[in-house]
Amino acid sequence: MTQASPSPSFSQDPIKAGGAHVAQTLAQKIIAKAAGVSSVRVGEVLNCAVDLAMFHDSSGPRRLEPMLKELDAKIWDPQKVVLVMDHYVPERDEDSKKILKITREVAKQWQLPHVIDSQGICHVVLPERGHLKPGMFCVGGDSHSPTGGAFGCYMFGIGATEMLGVVVTGQIWIQVPRTIEMHWTGRLARGLMAKDMMLHMIGQRGLNGGEYQAIEFTGPTIQALSMRERMTLSNLSAEMGAQAGLVAADQVTLEYLREVGVQEKLLEGFETWSSDVNSIQERHVFSASELAPQVAAPHSPANTKSVGAYSDVAVDIAYIGACTGAKLDDLRAAAEVLKGQRIHAGTRLMVAPASAKDQRIAQQEGVMQVLIDAGAQILPNSCGACAGYGASFEDNMTVISSTARNFKARMGPASVQVYLGSPYTVAASAIRGKITDVREMLS
Repeated sequence: MTQASPSPSFSQDPIKAGGAHVAQTLAQKIIAKAAGVSSVRVGEVLNCAVDLAMFHDSSGPRRLEPMLKELDAKIWDPQKVVLVMDHYVPERDEDSKKILKITREVAKQWQLPHVIDSQGICHVVLPERGHLKPGMFCVGGDSHSPTGGAFGCYMFGIGATEMLGVVVTGQIWIQVPRTIEMHWTGRLARGLMAKDMMLHMIGQRGLNGGEYQAIEFTGPTIQALSMRERMTLSNLSAEMGAQAGLVAADQVTLEYLREVGVQEKLLEGFETWSSDVNSIQERHVFSASELAPQVAAPHSPANTKSVGAYSDVAVDIAYIGACTGAKLDDLRAAAEVLKGQRIHAGTRLMVAPASAKDQRIAQQEGVMQVLIDAGAQILPNSCGACAGYGASFEDNMTVISSTARNFKARMGPASVQVYLGSPYTVAASAIRGKITDVREMLS
C-alpha cells in the first residue's frame, strides 16, 4: 500500500542563491519569504514575520489579556489577527458565559477588526472569510491550525506564551523542518474520503510519524480532491505530529479563494508556491484504489484498521462534527447514505455542521433535511463534543465519530469508547446500529 521512493519532479525552477541552484521545498520557500532571505536550510533557526495570527475563545483573550496588561503591551497589528468564538458557544454554563464575556469585551478593547462570533469552527471559517492565501506564514492558537496548509500556507499551532510573543512583536522563531512527501495515486472508491486516507497514513506511521516535520500531500488523488477534503488532510497532519501539512496551490485552490472573495491581484504568482525538483528527500507512495474505509479504535487515531475489523461493534451514538468531519462535503456524504433511511432504534445520530455557511448551503441543497428526516439531532456550529463540550456522552457509551481524536476522556467520561471514521462510515453505522462498511449500502 505504501512505499518509499525518490522525490518526484516538479515544474518550478529552483531558487537561485549566490549564483548556485538551491532546491527548496514549498515549506522552505514560505519560511524563506517570512525570514526575508532567498533560501533556507533544514535545521536552520530563523526569526520569521507572521502574516496572520488566529486564536479563539479558549486560547485567546482570557489567556493573553492578563499577560499583555502585565507587560503594558499592545497587539502589533490588529489587521493581522483573527479571533474566533467556537469552543464555548453556545453558552451552556457559568464558566462558558464568563469565558465568552471576557472574549467579547477584550475584542472591543483591542479594537480587533476580524472577529467571528459563533459562526463555526476557526479552521473552517478562517478560509471561508478569505483570510488565507498561498505563500502566507501563519500561526494559530490551536493544535489543528495546520489546516491552513491546504491553501499553500505554512500554518502551525502554538501555545499561549508563544502567541504572546507573536501578538507583541509580529514575529516567531522557527527551525526549518524536513519535508516528508505523501504521494497518492489512483482514484478513491465511492464511499471513501480524505478522512480514510489520513487514518490510513496515521495508522501506518503512528502519532509521531511526522514529528516536527512538514508533510506535503501530492499526486493525482490529491489534485482531484475538493478544497474541503484537502483541509481534512492538512488538519489531520497534526495527528502525525507534523508541524505543517501542505498542499501546493492549484486551480482548485484559486477557484475556492475567488468564491470567498479574495482579490485576483492577491492570487498572482500562486504557481511559485510549489516544491522544486529534487527538494524533497523522503517520499511515501499510497494507492487510493486499494484503500478500504478506515476506522481507528479507542484510544488513538493510530489504532487504525480497515472497517471490517470492527463490524461487530455496536454503537450508541454516531457523531458527525468538528473541523475534521462536518464540512459541506462531509454533510453531503452523510446525506448520500441516509437519504430515504432511518437511523437504528438504539442509536442516536448527532450532527454539528462545522460552519454556519456550510450549513446554509447544505440546507439549500436539501442535505440538512435528509439528515433531519433520517432522525439526526442538529447541534450548533461549534467545536462541540470534539472539545469535550456540549454533547451528552455518558458512561460506557460507544461512539463512532468523524472527529480528529479519540483519546481517553476527551469526548466525555473515561469509560466512553470512541471509534473514528469518515462521515460515510458514521452515517452507515447510524443506520445499522453497529460499525458498518458503507460500501455495502452504496452498492
